[in-house]
Amino acid sequence: QVQLVESGGDLVQPGGSLRLSCAASGFTFSTHAMRWVRQAPGKGVEWVSSIDSTGTINNYQASIEDRFTISRDNDKNTLYLQMNNLKTEETAINNCATDKTSGQGTQVTVSS
Repeated sequence: QVQLVESGGDLVQPGGSLRLSCAASGFTFSTHAMRWVRQAPGKGVEWVSSIDSTGTINNYQASIEDRFTISRDNDKNTLYLQMNNLKTEETAINNCATDKTSGQGTQVTVSS
């Protein structure tokens, strides 16, 4: 059974940082590309970042610029998203996902 469990979401002030984690199980994590997506209140799901199976190729939504870093540890079956200089409009539920499934998400709230 495929499971993706996100953690690390929290309330943070604008300009703050968070590191999200996604623990994967039930499939061969090291052979799958992964992505982070998010959904802000009242909005649709938007793609944030992707990483290939080896962790050598990654892509980001244009608005992310160089504030976020996606990474993975295939020995630990874990995906990460380091988020710096967070903005209030980035308040959202953040989910990790494969091409077929996603986790329940972790809430990131950016507010002063």
